[in-house]
Amino acid sequence: MIFTYIANKIGGYWALRTKQEKSSALGRKFYALIHKGFQYETNSYLPFETTIKGSPNFLHGVFGIFISGGVSIGKNCTIYQQVTIGSNMLIDSKGFGYPTIGDNCLIGAGAKIIGNVIIGDNCRIGANAVVTKNMPDNSVCVIGKSLILSDAILVNRIYQKRKNNWGFMENGLFVKERDLDVLRKLSGE
Repeated sequence: MIFTYIANKIGGYWALRTKQEKSSALGRKFYALIHKGFQYETNSYLPFETTIKGSPNFLHGVFGIFISGGVSIGKNCTIYQQVTIGSNMLIDSKGFGYPTIGDNCLIGAGAKIIGNVIIGDNCRIGANAVVTKNMPDNSVCVIGKSLILSDAILVNRIYQKRKNNWGFMENGLFVKERDLDVLRKLSGE
């Protein structure tokens, strides 16, 4: 697990990716080597060629996550373990291509998003759901059925406790929650 150790010391997948993009030719080769070993050790596939607009929140690490190279992912997305965001490369298929995922989406454990589908902003995809059709903004997909909540704006903040502070990840940073009503709810009051 030496590559995982090094990747985590660098700051994880996003930091590794960012450093690789900004490095010299020799640096890019070094970070590519660390990245390849990191993927092997975590049984993941997270190519640097994927378009990602902001640091994703891999809540349980990157274990078993597979993302095709042509995928586009928006900012502030939470991706759980064992997720596949994959291409459909069957030339005669209506779903030929790669998924495009909007901002602030939550993708549950074991979910699959396959082919040329567009997932709107603020969507939730439940555990083990399989998505092969477009989802509009603020919709939910559980076990293959999309629920359109056009009047609601979903806030996909996954709260975590760090150093006795409740907060959530946004733009790759831990943001402490300041809303007293939310803090009371998180504390079980």
